[in-house]
Formats: sequence, C-alpha cells, structure tokens
Amino acid sequence: MSSLKEIKSRQKGYQLHLIPTEKFKTVHFVIKFKTILQPETVTARALFPYVLRQGTKNYPSEQALQRKLDELYGATLSLDIAKKGDYHVFSIRVAIANEKFIPNESTLVDETLQLLHEVIFQPLTEGSGFKTSIVEREKQTLQKKIESIVDHKIQYANLRLIDEMFAEENYRLRVHGYVDDLKTLSAEKLYQQYKHMLNEDQIDFYVLGDFNLDKLKEKVISVFTFETNNYEPAQTNMNKKHRVAEVKNIVETEDIQQAKLHIGYRTYCTYSDELYPAMQVFNGLFGGFPISKLFMNVREKHSLAYYASSQLDSHKGVLFVFSGIDHKNNEKTQEIINDQMKAMKSGKFSEESIEETKKMLINQILETLDHPQGIIEMFYQQVIANYERSPNQFIQQIKLVTKEEVIDISKQVTQDTIYLLTEKSGDQ
Repeated sequence: MSSLKEIKSRQKGYQLHLIPTEKFKTVHFVIKFKTILQPETVTARALFPYVLRQGTKNYPSEQALQRKLDELYGATLSLDIAKKGDYHVFSIRVAIANEKFIPNESTLVDETLQLLHEVIFQPLTEGSGFKTSIVEREKQTLQKKIESIVDHKIQYANLRLIDEMFAEENYRLRVHGYVDDLKTLSAEKLYQQYKHMLNEDQIDFYVLGDFNLDKLKEKVISVFTFETNNYEPAQTNMNKKHRVAEVKNIVETEDIQQAKLHIGYRTYCTYSDELYPAMQVFNGLFGGFPISKLFMNVREKHSLAYYASSQLDSHKGVLFVFSGIDHKNNEKTQEIINDQMKAMKSGKFSEESIEETKKMLINQILETLDHPQGIIEMFYQQVIANYERSPNQFIQQIKLVTKEEVIDISKQVTQDTIYLLTEKSGDQ
C-alpha cells in the first residue's frame, strides 16, 4: 500500500494533523475533543451532538443548516460521541467535494471552514445558555436512545458486564450518559459544560485529502483559535494494573429466549505496549475471526452458541467474549470457552493459523485505510495512547509476531467477570 504521512503542528489551543492523499476526491475535516470520562460530565457531553446539529446563529434551524451544506456541493456534517479507553471523545466531521474537480470553484474550503467554525463557536443560544426549547426536545431524543438499549440484548449485556466489571472505575460510564442526569440538566448547565469543553479539552484537528499543504494549513490557522494554550494529554489511570482477587459471577433474568453469556478479561496490554501486535494476533486466534477457536469450537463443533466471538478494547487493556446460548448450556459453554483460553496459554495452535490470522488482521487494516474516516481514526489511536505507531508500522509489526510472543501475551490474560442474562424460568 502507498505510505500515508501525517504532518503535525502545534497551533493555538490544538494540534493540527494534515494527511495528504490523492486517493479520494473529497476533503475531510475532523475536530476531536478529548477529556477523561467523568460522572459529572458524561451525559452533558453525550447531548452536544444532538443540540449542535439543530442550527447556528446564521443558520437558525436544522433545515437552514442543511440547506447551507447542500449549497456547498452536498457537504456532509456529522457529530458524535465515543468512548476510547477512559476517555470521552466528541467529534465534529465535515466532508466536502474537492474543489479541484469543480470548475470555477475556489472558495469551497474557505466557506466550509467558516461554517465549521460557526457550528462550534456560534451555536443557537438564548440568555446564558443554549436555546431551551432545543435542549428540552433533544433531551427527550437522547433519553429514548438510552432507554432503547435494553431492547438490544447483546449491547445491553455488554454494558451490564462493564457496569459490574468496572464498578470502581470511570470506564464503567456509558458513552451516551444516563436518564437521571438528563432530568437536572438545564440549557444553562449544558452551555457551561460546552464552554468548558472548548476551553479545557485536548483538541485535535484533522484534514485529509488532496490539497496544497501550505495553503491548507494557512487557511485553517487563520480561522481556528481555541482559548486554551495547553495541548497536554489528559492524565488517566487506564493503564493501572488492576489485579483480579476473585472472579465476579453475575446472573440476571429477563423474558428472553436466547441467553447472553458475556465474559470480561484483563489483558494488561494496551496500544502503547511492545506486545500489542501480538495481543491483536492472540485475539484473532482466540475469537476475533471465523477461523478462531471460539467460533470453531463453541459454535461449530459443539453447537453451543448462536454466536461466539471476542473483542479487544485496545486503550483499556480488556478483552470481551460474547456468546448467545440456550440457557441450559451455560456451564458447558463456559467450560469450553475456558478450554480455548487454556489452549492459547499452552500454545495449542499452529504456525499456519498464526499466518492466516496475520493476513486477516492486515486485510482488516487495509480495508479501514480504504475509507477517509478509517484513516483518521487509525491516526487518532496514537493521540489516545500518546504513542506513535503509524498504520504502516503496525502492519509490519504484525508480520513479525512470533508464536512465542502470542503465548507470552496470552498468559497475561486474566478472567475478571462473568455476566449471564438468561430467561426468568431457566435453570441458572
């Protein structure tokens, strides 16, 4: 694959990341605001995307804002919130056509930057807060989203696993916040939290596309200034070596036909660790792909699960196993999952399976790099971890992973919490 480069520069209150590439006929602007997950702010921050999308000073409704985007040759605006390890990240994205391919059009980038600036710095307000009618309406929208999670049992079971496994850590906090917090969140309080984000968060500004580096940089820094001069990674205890004294076993019941057995493990390995590429190979072998031990043994060989897979949180150092089972198969399924983990720790996997897993991991990365937002997210991984590892370097490191490294890293993996959501009348 062609080498992607990232040109970074420290600007007033933010770091600018320019990623030049001729691969796309679009230009992408992404601003990310990062802070530590906190109970006091998680719900307010989750509401920002809903409120900001409703309009700005000069485009005072969602429809007016959309009309302006349409005028910019169908530009798209998206806002969202994400949890990255112990961090809460608010993202604003705008994608536009590259003006190089539009005859007699030379102001598209300038207009887009001005609009993006307005979305951030001139949202709809009244008095000392956001517009009350908008906040109250969007609180209801967010509340419905939060309440709907219980209807998606896989997602719900994993949230409940995280609630229990990280009961004493901020990682337990849910990315979309809590209904009870919405009840006391006024338009004024929400605006105060928003101003705090603009002034205190670590801010990263990404631009990806085919452009003149010097001109684009000049355009961005002429428009954007944030109040804070501190671009310092927020300190977090996400790498704290939490030791498991005793495995938690949580059983809950609901009127469901398919039980959800979800298990959490501490890996003590995050993105910035030397053996992180080996951890990715481990996960691929264990449960990350259709050729993995969980899929082949739990689902295919023993027919105990409707689905069985594993997933890493690379910034928290945890591994989750997901399985959907008949409630009567709980103990047997746990036994076979444990057997697969023991097999990994004792090296009962072939060199051929390692090479196949490496190919699948690399293909996964290359597929991610086929999308502009995927490229930006891969580079942003380095910001979250405060550790430089380019996509090209990561691919090369995966290629060099040995069986011994996979065994070594698997020996660190420690079961922490078992969560079972099963039917009310079932045998537990």
